[in-house]
Amino acid sequence: MTITLIQMDIVWGDIATNCQEASHLIDQAPGSMLYVLPEMFSTGFATEPEGLADIDGTTLAWMMSKSQSTGAAICGSVAIRTSEGHYRNRFYFVRPTDRSPHKVACYDKHHLFTYGGEHHHYTAGQERVEVEWQGRRFLLQVCYDLRFPTFARNSAAQPYDAIIYVASWPQTRQRVWEALLTARAIENQSYVLGVNRVGQDFLCQYSGGTRLIDSYGEIVCRAPLGEVAAVSYVLDFEKQDKFRQKFPVLYDAD
Repeated sequence: MTITLIQMDIVWGDIATNCQEASHLIDQAPGSMLYVLPEMFSTGFATEPEGLADIDGTTLAWMMSKSQSTGAAICGSVAIRTSEGHYRNRFYFVRPTDRSPHKVACYDKHHLFTYGGEHHHYTAGQERVEVEWQGRRFLLQVCYDLRFPTFARNSAAQPYDAIIYVASWPQTRQRVWEALLTARAIENQSYVLGVNRVGQDFLCQYSGGTRLIDSYGEIVCRAPLGEVAAVSYVLDFEKQDKFRQKFPVLYDAD
């Protein structure tokens, strides 16, 4: 399966412009079956979402349209306000209707970033979410979730094949981002897709560090640090399956 990781700069609060830029970057890498966008890619990481969050589904509508036109799945997180008036950091995984009976799956970020005040405005999700696409299972995670390994623990009984982390991870903690992504890949014998933004907002500078790590802990694909980019790679799930059979770590877990 060919996947494309989208490392983009984000214009603060401008949903239309950010969706247009995401569309442009996707078009630069045709032929993928999965495109991964960063955390809150349509607004920027807004800890205070009032007046910025998507309240009418504009971002999701764009994702559904783009998924349909490309025939690929498209995923990334969006700051939304629900019909009940709650704000959520919602990770959408959108599949084209002719390829899947369940077009839209979503995961609401569980570990809210209390250091930045995210918990004062957003409601945390309570469910871990895995989605199936093209016969493979993907675990959905958002940014701060990366620091909590038990929440991402793989299962020998029904293992997932890849973890997707979408993030707005600041440059000041770049080495932490890189180290934890590698750890999650090794301990779960899984591909890890880590997609971060570049640029800056009112509080932080972002360098990206978008990368794909295989189950051996090797970086097999990465975006140039600090640059807007779309990078693609073919996931070799069969090789990963054989590694798990040869070295069955997951069966020895607590």
